[in-house]
Amino acid sequence: MSRKVKCVKMGETLEGLDFPPFPGPLGQKIYENISKEAWKQWLNQQTILINEYRLSSLDPKAQTFLKEEMEKFLFGGEQIEMPKEFGAPE
Repeated sequence: MSRKVKCVKMGETLEGLDFPPFPGPLGQKIYENISKEAWKQWLNQQTILINEYRLSSLDPKAQTFLKEEMEKFLFGGEQIEMPKEFGAPE
């Protein structure tokens, strides 16, 4: 049976992640409060940010930027700002 969480992003009880997405308190917070669907949405958003801003996952500044955007997206109740160059697919 799948684990359910009250997803703070989606505002409803949905299937939870199978394990924390990374170690530490933030990973645990995501595991306890974010659904698989919301996490999937974040991963798509993250891919857009990485591609449009040409970020390197090895760059500490890029890591910090992505972490901040992730927290805004998942817990801030706000849309994150998309790159000006990005046009959503129709």
